[in-house]
Amino acid sequence: MADLRPHSAALPPDVAATQALLEAGGYVADRALATTVHLALAMGRPILLEGEPGTGKTEIAKVLAAQLPRRLVRLQCHDGMDLSSAAYEWNHARQLMAIRLAETAGQADRGALERGLYDRRFLEARPLLQAIEGSPALLLIDELDRADEPFEAFLLEILADFQITVPELGTIRAETPPVVIITSNRTREVHDAIRRRCLYHWVDYPNAARERAILARRAPEVSAALSAQVVAFTQGLRGGDAFFKPPGVAETIDWARALTALDRRELEPASAEATLGVLLKYQDDIAKLRGAELARRVEEAREAAP
Repeated sequence: MADLRPHSAALPPDVAATQALLEAGGYVADRALATTVHLALAMGRPILLEGEPGTGKTEIAKVLAAQLPRRLVRLQCHDGMDLSSAAYEWNHARQLMAIRLAETAGQADRGALERGLYDRRFLEARPLLQAIEGSPALLLIDELDRADEPFEAFLLEILADFQITVPELGTIRAETPPVVIITSNRTREVHDAIRRRCLYHWVDYPNAARERAILARRAPEVSAALSAQVVAFTQGLRGGDAFFKPPGVAETIDWARALTALDRRELEPASAEATLGVLLKYQDDIAKLRGAELARRVEEAREAAP
């Protein structure tokens, strides 16, 4: 059986080194996530990351690609995605032009000419094919749950053997297998056939201590007091089902930066209310926090902040 591990001298030797690698890129990972990433690299297995939107799943792939380093090849999934948009497509315009040029030059064997049209130079590589050709890559298959279920069948060959079969051309195999990270927001269940080929990790919202550490790394200009209060406030919004879309880590960072841009060193109701559109993205959620409710939560966050 072929060795499918992503050969590279840059691969971290153990879990601690993997955790340090991610942190060096600005991603504060817990031990469990670092273990999953390390095992995926060591075993040559794809990773399936599931979790709520805004928990940093895509960021893991970006940081890992930058730190290894590898080309980041991103396949953004969407409804109706098919093989031509995900893997490859024949360039029919160039093929037609080649036929006309050959006819102009007097080439008589049309059968041979048509067979020659299925040559690699006429094949347009899309993300899946781009990831297995060329220099070592990290393939990010982002939000797989947005794609139609039948599309997952296209992925099985590349996830199992890091190859793509083009019927007219043959099988194209990766010289250096890509690191593969698949993300899902779980708007639908990913098929078991995909899950069996992956190592799995649920990416949850970070606890308060880790979110403060993330904020310190990503937005060092934010004061320590404001950082602690912003994290306490956003952590309070994530409990229960009161809000349609609780803020993710990216919104926490953006909100802290917005308040700092307004020269705030601590959280207070007026500036918090004026900037709620940075933290929350739905009007119904914003309306729930207006007035007395916002003031109450700001006060609780100030008291809870270390």
